[in-house]
Amino acid sequence: MKFFIDTANLDQIRDAQELGVLDGVTTNPSLMAKEGITGRNNILKHYVDICNIVDGDVSAEVIATDLKGIIKEGEELADLHEQIVVKVPMIRDGVKALKYFSDKGIRTNCTLVFSPGQALLAAKAGATYVSPFLGRLDDISSDGLNLIAEIRLIYDNYDFQTQILAASIRHTMHVIDCAKLGADVMTGPLSSIEGLLKHPLTDIGLEKFLADYKKGN
Repeated sequence: MKFFIDTANLDQIRDAQELGVLDGVTTNPSLMAKEGITGRNNILKHYVDICNIVDGDVSAEVIATDLKGIIKEGEELADLHEQIVVKVPMIRDGVKALKYFSDKGIRTNCTLVFSPGQALLAAKAGATYVSPFLGRLDDISSDGLNLIAEIRLIYDNYDFQTQILAASIRHTMHVIDCAKLGADVMTGPLSSIEGLLKHPLTDIGLEKFLADYKKGN
């Protein structure tokens, strides 16, 4: 399972990279705004800054919602850096753009996916990644994890190569559950990854080991 961090905060990205388990980064306009990154040129520069920190894929999102605009923005993003994956919304023109980019060899991440049918269309159109937002489904009392399971079944049935990128991860148990279901990638906050480190018995055991060592040394 690949671990992506969902942020535009460079310090958090560095922390995750230093941990040694980071495979990539996902971002979106909301995350950019949260970090005070505004203006097209500043946003493009920030994507490059992120690419210079991590070794893996960096999803950069288009703003346009029409086919011509998505293609124009997507090609501009892809030209920024070889690690860029163009993030395209699950809309009619987005699906058309996924097919266009796939034919051109440009990697894509289909975002804002909330149903198995949408995920099926994204895979048919050649998306590199599909991003089902399980946390947002949970927020409205729907079963986000069941969506991951349904997409996994469909993709396995037809040997689709599109990777399931479990998005809108809220906490560490989401990571574990998605790993059990066979999601190819998770993306979430740094806390969801760091939470995997924690167990009270580890802390208790280490404390005892150190105490015993001090008694004899």
